[in-house]
Amino acid sequence: MSVSPKKHLGQHFLKDRSIAQSIAELLTGVGYKHLLEIGPGTGVLTQYLINKPWQLIALDLDQESIDYLNEYYTQSELTVRYGDVLKEDFTELCGVNPFAIVGNFPYNISSQIVFKTIEWRHQIPEFCGMFQKEVAQRICAAPGSKTYGILSVLTQAYYKAEYQFTVPPGVFHPPPKVDSGVLRLTRYDDLELPCDEALFFKVVKTSFQQRRKTLRNSLKIFNISQKLKEDSIFARRPEQLSVAEFITLTQKMESDGISTHS
Repeated sequence: MSVSPKKHLGQHFLKDRSIAQSIAELLTGVGYKHLLEIGPGTGVLTQYLINKPWQLIALDLDQESIDYLNEYYTQSELTVRYGDVLKEDFTELCGVNPFAIVGNFPYNISSQIVFKTIEWRHQIPEFCGMFQKEVAQRICAAPGSKTYGILSVLTQAYYKAEYQFTVPPGVFHPPPKVDSGVLRLTRYDDLELPCDEALFFKVVKTSFQQRRKTLRNSLKIFNISQKLKEDSIFARRPEQLSVAEFITLTQKMESDGISTHS
């Protein structure tokens, strides 16, 4: 049987086996024995994950892809599930076990997949996959870059983000209109930030909503005291702050009596 790519699911099936193998080889297997592949499609990447020493689960919203994989692989080799990754309770797939995520992710939900990974960071020590190149670069961007933003800071607060390589449109069916990029996220040993994490998230998101403004102006909603406003950090713009400096900023605001309820 064959599988037709579906536009409404954002499917672009990878055809190049060497690229699929390169993605699979980025996975270290350190700290987990379960692997969740998102959007396996026709299984071009799956075939390089099957023989690895972990329990492989493939999650897809395309019943045609699921039927295809079930025809080619036994249940002992691969567990195939129907589901939407953004709505999925990962404990129903992997229990409380640590697991890694891998995939050729649909462009239209790739950022949300990263945000969900951050939400489940206590169970996800590693993450590898293919994104639209621009999104992959944004996740890995350094302070001072035009692409550095909310996604960069929140991801890099918990994971080492490494851009691996660029993939041209011609190796997909159908070919997308832009290049793709593969990245790897490796979680840091410290699972908690040394600050109020809910406040940290709110500060980062609020700062970048008006990224051209200084923090003194973009964070007005927090009712920061006049004394704290005089701190030099508030004269800077959000893209100038590293993750460590955003943590310091959050700590300063905590000391000023500010919380997520402020």
